[in-house]
Amino acid sequence: MKAAVMYGANQPLVIEDIEVDEPQAGEVLIKTGASGVCHSDLHFMEGKWMYPTPCVLGHESAGVVEKVGPGVTNVKAGDRCVVAFVQSCGKCDRCITGRPVLCTNSQSLNRMGRIKLNGAPIMQFAGMSAFAEYQLVSANACVKMPDAVPMEVAALVGCSVMTGVGAVTNTAKIPVGSSVAVIGAGGVGLNIIQGAKLAGASRIIAVDLLENKLAAAREFGATDTVDGSKGDAVQQVQALTGGGVDFAFEAIGLMKTAQQTFEMAKRGGTAVIVGMLPLGQELTIPNAGIAFLGEKQLIGSYYGSTRQTYDMPWLMELYRQKRLKIDELISRRYKLSEINEAYEALKNGEVNRSVIVF
Repeated sequence: MKAAVMYGANQPLVIEDIEVDEPQAGEVLIKTGASGVCHSDLHFMEGKWMYPTPCVLGHESAGVVEKVGPGVTNVKAGDRCVVAFVQSCGKCDRCITGRPVLCTNSQSLNRMGRIKLNGAPIMQFAGMSAFAEYQLVSANACVKMPDAVPMEVAALVGCSVMTGVGAVTNTAKIPVGSSVAVIGAGGVGLNIIQGAKLAGASRIIAVDLLENKLAAAREFGATDTVDGSKGDAVQQVQALTGGGVDFAFEAIGLMKTAQQTFEMAKRGGTAVIVGMLPLGQELTIPNAGIAFLGEKQLIGSYYGSTRQTYDMPWLMELYRQKRLKIDELISRRYKLSEINEAYEALKNGEVNRSVIVF
């Protein structure tokens, strides 16, 4: 099968023929239908986060079940599925207390290493390696999808939609009437905006440096926009709100914007870090004593605090009811052979979200 192989940081992905093992107990072989072009993979491609190479990246996808291993009962051959990149064990204390996204065994599940290049094992990524024609995944990762949901839409539910909407509804649990700021109006940021609108936020302020991103934010529900290239973004948000917002979300993955997010939250407000911050760096909180005496909070959100078997069907139902924009997220479609072009467009800020269509 064809796959996009990463041989090292800051190198183009190479389309290669690789082999994938047959599914064993509890495993499923998925024929990939669509995979999202996500900024999280770019962190690894650029060496900002490290991962063993060679490997096959990709973690936002949907497809059709080709085969199932012994003991798999939740899906069967022919089922259409979203593939979640957190493949929880269902047995650890995080899983049994209702927080499967924080599964303490997911690291081992995410590195099965069951794909081969020229007969030698190479690394799977996120337990799926979605930039390939087939994926070998845990059955726990598979969430069946309705026939009415297009494959490329379901793929985005598998990461950017879940991450963004879930950061609002699951992690922050914002009350109706809250004021919200979102730094970064890319694929995840637009879904944070959608989540805030769904949750009944009274004001949603999008912050970005690019006018095309701010225009998209307005389309997806932002009530106000702030161009960070035209002055201090924190001061602009404070001026709009009279001192800051109830909830501020970071959706880029930079230390500077994480600090700005905390500063945008008002007294008693909450800053939510959704982006992947660089490894090995420290976040500085100015006037931390005053901030925390004022009951400001700083929290992280991982994958929208997903409970995928519950949340993903809900998101797809909202899409079916036209209460959630997902078709409109997709700016471009690419073939697997065009994956490097897709990532160049992402780096240049040209797209909301792109998908690789198989």
